[in-house]
Amino acid sequence: MQALKDRITAEGKNLGNGILKVDGFINHQVDPRLMYACGQEFARRFRDMGATKVLTAEISGIAPALTTAFHLGLPVVYARKSKPITMPDQVFLTLTPSHTKGRTVELIVSPEFLAGGERILIIDDFLASGATILGLVRLAQTAGAVIVAIGALIEKSFEGGRDALAELGVPIESLAVVSAMEGDQIFFESD
Repeated sequence: MQALKDRITAEGKNLGNGILKVDGFINHQVDPRLMYACGQEFARRFRDMGATKVLTAEISGIAPALTTAFHLGLPVVYARKSKPITMPDQVFLTLTPSHTKGRTVELIVSPEFLAGGERILIIDDFLASGATILGLVRLAQTAGAVIVAIGALIEKSFEGGRDALAELGVPIESLAVVSAMEGDQIFFESD
């Protein structure tokens, strides 16, 4: 998606160690028009998958998941990283490493909002190593739900996440695929 690539080129920063900073329009400050367009594009790509819910991880996955779900007419469930007192005692929980946090984080979903037989579309901000998305897959599978497709705003192909997800056998779509980051340059795979 050219508009997303243009923003990454203009505002994205390579912080080293595989970290791409996109805080100005995705991860801290959100550009609602860009997210609306990204959600529209994901909806176009995934319209025929028969999803019944969109699943993501807090917090940076919420904006693209919400706009995708809006265009598909679906609810969004996001995995929490800490359990609020409003959540029941029995929850779906998994641990996953976080590259940007530099530690393992919890992903928690209430069984009220993720059930057996549901068809889940996972949408997240990044596909890097695939660890967070695999955590979301584990949560959905524990609930008895089926993953129908996966979407990421930005894929860092050099981190191998797509290969880690390949055994799921579902469509994986990324709106911008970064093939390398060197100094202040960010390189994209051709469409």
